[in-house]
Amino acid sequence: MALSVSRRLLRSFGSVLASGSCDSPSILYPSFRASHGVIFSSEESSAVPKGWSSSYAYRRLSTLTRESSGGAIPSDLLSKKPVVASEHKIGNYQDLVIPVTNFHNEEKGLMVLPGDVFDVPIRKDIVHRVVLWQLAKRQQGTHSTKTISEVSGTGRKPWNQKGTGRARHGTLRGPQFRGGATMHGPKPRSHAIKLNKKVRRLGLKVALTARAAEGKLLVFEDLEIPTHKTKNIVNYVKQMENTKKVLVVDGGPISDKLKLATQNIHYVNVLPSIGLNVYSILQHDTLVMSRDAIDKIVERMHTPINR
Repeated sequence: MALSVSRRLLRSFGSVLASGSCDSPSILYPSFRASHGVIFSSEESSAVPKGWSSSYAYRRLSTLTRESSGGAIPSDLLSKKPVVASEHKIGNYQDLVIPVTNFHNEEKGLMVLPGDVFDVPIRKDIVHRVVLWQLAKRQQGTHSTKTISEVSGTGRKPWNQKGTGRARHGTLRGPQFRGGATMHGPKPRSHAIKLNKKVRRLGLKVALTARAAEGKLLVFEDLEIPTHKTKNIVNYVKQMENTKKVLVVDGGPISDKLKLATQNIHYVNVLPSIGLNVYSILQHDTLVMSRDAIDKIVERMHTPINR
């Protein structure tokens, strides 16, 4: 998969190329696609420069801006391999760097995505199991039919046992009569199936990796919009290429302006980071996440599983 870099990003990498950190400057291309970013080595990305927050060291997640990097990515975050690779194979657990923007298409720096969350091997079987688990668990299970003890009607014997020439019956509430009971019918129950937490977590990682590899993962500085007008969101979505449905994910509670701006658009849905799931990602071809949402998702993926 060819990776491309814009001229603005080339200028930010100028000092890195001059210092010899990148051995093959000829593999840089003139345009940049979101999520086709600079590849970091997982071993080297755990180092955090002086003055950076210790929380990023714990999450192995670093945020790079032009001000903090001084126009170049810190050298201790770079691996000995070429910084920009012409081809990137999915599933190597390599950290990815993608640009950060906003609704006004303004550059807000770069962000490092951990490879153990956004670059895992694609497992269709895992995604299939997680989707089945989600759809089964969300079923209400309120279906119910009446048994012979619940159906309305008298308990009197309809006619004598012998002498009428008719078949013998003891009640009119049996399943063979109109308006009678239903035998072995559905009753309220849970349709949920068991799925290990490791498998659920891996399914979300695979879905995020797929969107990042397709170039359909966009990172925003924040999701603040000037007004609650729907036309602002509509105009932004029109600027996206090959986009039919968009899922917007914020780190915390969704702002009132964003709710009002998207509630009448059937192809734009908004979720908090705590509600991000595999099925919703698969239903939308483009995933827009705020910087805070990615931080919380990575922290959730790195949290030990309680047994």
